[in-house]
Order: sequence, then structure tokens, then C-alpha cells
Amino acid sequence: MRKIREVLKLRQERGLSVRAVATACQLGRSTVQEYLQRLEAAGLGWPLPENLTDEELEAQLFPPVFALSSDRVVPDMGHVAQELRRKGVTLMVLWEEYLRNHPQGYGYSRYCDLYRDYASRLDPRMRQSHKAGEKLFVDYAGLTMDVVSRSTGEVRTAQIFVATLGASDYTYAEATWTQNLEDWIGSHVRAFHFFGGTPEVLVPDNLKSGVTTPHRYEPLLNETYAEMARHYGVAIIPARAGRPRDKAKVENHVLNVERRVLAPLRDRIFLSLEEFNLAIKPLMEELNARPFQQLPGSRLSLFEELEKSLLGPLPIEAYEFARWKKARVALDYHVAVDHSFYSVPYTLLKEEVDVRITERIVEVYFRGKRVASHARSLMPRRHNTTKEHMPKAHQRHQEWTPDRIARWARQNGPSTGKVIESIMTNRPHPEQGFRSCLGVMRLGKEFGAGRLEAACVRALSIQSPCYKSIASILQNGLDQSALPDSQSELPMLPPDHQNVRGADYYRMTDPINDRTTSPNFQEKNIRPC
Repeated sequence: MRKIREVLKLRQERGLSVRAVATACQLGRSTVQEYLQRLEAAGLGWPLPENLTDEELEAQLFPPVFALSSDRVVPDMGHVAQELRRKGVTLMVLWEEYLRNHPQGYGYSRYCDLYRDYASRLDPRMRQSHKAGEKLFVDYAGLTMDVVSRSTGEVRTAQIFVATLGASDYTYAEATWTQNLEDWIGSHVRAFHFFGGTPEVLVPDNLKSGVTTPHRYEPLLNETYAEMARHYGVAIIPARAGRPRDKAKVENHVLNVERRVLAPLRDRIFLSLEEFNLAIKPLMEELNARPFQQLPGSRLSLFEELEKSLLGPLPIEAYEFARWKKARVALDYHVAVDHSFYSVPYTLLKEEVDVRITERIVEVYFRGKRVASHARSLMPRRHNTTKEHMPKAHQRHQEWTPDRIARWARQNGPSTGKVIESIMTNRPHPEQGFRSCLGVMRLGKEFGAGRLEAACVRALSIQSPCYKSIASILQNGLDQSALPDSQSELPMLPPDHQNVRGADYYRMTDPINDRTTSPNFQEKNIRPC
């Protein structure tokens, strides 16, 4: 209005031309001309009345284009703003409903103008239009809280996770020790169960736990985060880096949580994370029940009336946190996970695979397809091997166990069974006798079961139950000859004669060490059977 008064003064009192007035006031000539025309149309002369205020002058020079008629019902724009958050609801639909109740009401274009004017006067955070059940915004608060350990007195810093639904502003908050992947996933799972359902879209910040590589068009998501989203049937659309308006909803509610929840708790000392979360809960309930300043209802009432029924159903089982890692298949067709080893098909030797690790299960994927699954082993350095993953030769070798070999031997004959049991019993470990046992079994295929049983009878009679003795008996045909009688089996004693030297002849006493030596005797390395 100051410019208008100056224009009128220079034109009416000084008599300057329109061009001179425009130059002096730094306005366009058309603007000066318009001011003069409006003054004439309003019936005002110069000088202006002394009691005419700037507001009154503006009202006379610039009357509103649309005058609200008293016979038309003004629509409830608070109700309109709330209804627009429902899926499928548009201004056209709401205007048609308004017109059915008020046939003499405003036209569609005026109806839209009234709503835009109403929306422009709302708080900026309320201007974004989010459909019910569509988006959940998640982030961490900038403020943190200290928690003191009850036992050690150690002070640890707790992080504050915040999740806000787009349409109702219904908010969930909790404290976790860190912002790492496991806490990040756990907070999402608990938030879904707090809301009682899942949204269509998650909108996180570019936190490393959620977004491995930020990108404007194709951000690379953390594999565990993406798997969690698939489990709950939601999509992830990260906010653009450096674009806080993409998640303005949660940014404002982070401020609300800091002011309404963390600030009242700032002087309290918490001795555990559980105690801290118990203190957060009633303050969050109070925040969600707090009435809106410019809209009817509260976050809680809007959530229950508008958004709760439109959330997706929760799966039967909650998501189980899983770590992913890349591994190279070793030459023994196993991959290493936390100092234990798990088998994969032997055809994947030296291939790079993806390993999914949960508290209970270890799963191996190759090119997106699961190729192995094992119960997670708590024993370090232990090999967990599935038979089907082994080459055929390895499978056959693994099938030979002490029990199976003993069963085969007993089926061939009792003496064969005794020979096999003797071979495995005389070894420090039964598996050390497998080669000898397999050799005996092969003799049975070569010479027949009957001859093998007879050879084993002879080997036991001469107290030589080993592979070499049995092979020698079969090769020389001794199994087909009669066994010697019991007298011949007795060891022959040497004759008692003066020309026969006894054992004492070869023994002498060492007077220094008082021990017996045998200088004339050389030990021979005699291998046992």
C-alpha cells in the first residue's frame, strides 16, 4: 500500500507523467496505469480520506474475485483433507457428494480453490498427501540417551528408532543399543507388530544397515533388509540422498519424539534398556492420543478409523534375522561359516556362493537358487556333510561303517565274522582296519564265500587272523586241505641233549647296570598281522 500511496501522490499532487511516476517508483508503466484505473473505479479522489487504513484501501482497490455468498454452504475442509487420505478418494468424488447434499453449492473449480486455500494455511508437514496404508517412514532420532549398567556401572548410549505411518501420523518409537543391521531389522519387526499390519512401502533414510549403495535411481539395498521386506510383502523406496523432504513426515515426528518423549526423560537414570523402553511406552501413547491442532481427532483415532483396516496382514511367523555372506567352495566341497564347515554339491567346487545364516539354519545359494541347507552347528571345526553332496566314490566309501562290515562278515560265515572283529579290535581305532576288512571282502568275491569261510577257519586255527594270511591260504589252496589234528597243533619242545644250547647261553649279565643283555641276538622287525 505504501507504493500505491506514493504513486497517487506523484501523479495527483506533482502532476508527473505515467512514465515519470513509473521510473520514480521503480514500477512498470502498466502497473502505474492499473493503480490509477482502480482508484477511479473505486470512486476515490485525492487526497485520500485521513481515516482510511491500508487494509481498507486494499479492500476497495482489490476486491476479492469470488465473494462467498451467504446462501451457499461452505464445505468442511478439515473433513475433506481427512477423506482425501483414503484410497480412491479424489476432490471430484468429494465435490459430487457435497453437491448432492447442497444442490446450490459451489462449482467444482471454486470447490478446488477453497481446498487449496485451506491446505496452504496448514502446517507444512500436513501438506503432503499420503494414502492410508501406503507408506511407513522410518529413521533414527538425532538425540540419544545414556543407560547405566546395573552391575558394572558402565554407561552405554541408546539409539532411538522412530516409525511413522504416512496417512494417520501414528508413530512407534523404541530404544536399541546400536543402529547396526540386527537392531535395525529387529526394530522393523517390532514396529510391524505394534501397528498390527504392514504398509505397501517402506521409506528409510540411506542408513548403511538398510541401503548398501545410495543411488538416485537404483539404490542397492542390504540383502538382509530386502529379504525382510519380501517376508512381509512390502516394497522399499529409500529417500534420495540429501533430500530430507522425501521423508519429511518422519523428520517432523522425530522432533515430536525428542520433545514429547526424550526431553521429559532427560533427567532420569535408566539401569537397563528394558527399563528405558518401559518409560518410553506411556509417553508415546500420550503423544499418539494428543489432539491435532488444525485437524479433527488425533493420531490414534485417525489410525483406528482410517488406516488400521487397510494395512496388509502379518505373516504367520515373524521374520528371523539372518546374516548374508559370500563364500568360496573349498576343494572338500564345504564352505566355512563361523569356524564350522558345511557341505554343498561337489559340482560347485571353487564357485562363489551366498550363505544365509540364522540362529538355527545355514543355507547356501548359488545364482539365487538354494543348493544346501544345514542345521547350524555350535561345535567349532566340525564338518557337517550331506551324503547327496558327495561324489559317488566318496558316498560308497562313507557307507562302510564298522557295524555294516561286521554284518556282512557274519552273513558270510561265523569264522569270517570272527576274523573281521579281530582285525578291527586289534587296531587303536576301528576305521584303521577298514582297508584290511575291505581286502578280505574282495577275496570273498574272487574265491567265493565258501572258500573264504574255510580260509578264515584255518587262519583262526593258526592264530593268524589277518588279510595276508587269508590271502596266502587261498592262493596256495590250503583252505581245501584238511586241518592238522590237535596234537600237531601243540608246539614241539626241543630235545634235552648236551649239544643243544639253551636260552641261557645267549644271555649275559652287565655288572655295571645290573641288567641282562643279548650281544649275540639281533632283534628283527616283525610286523603284526
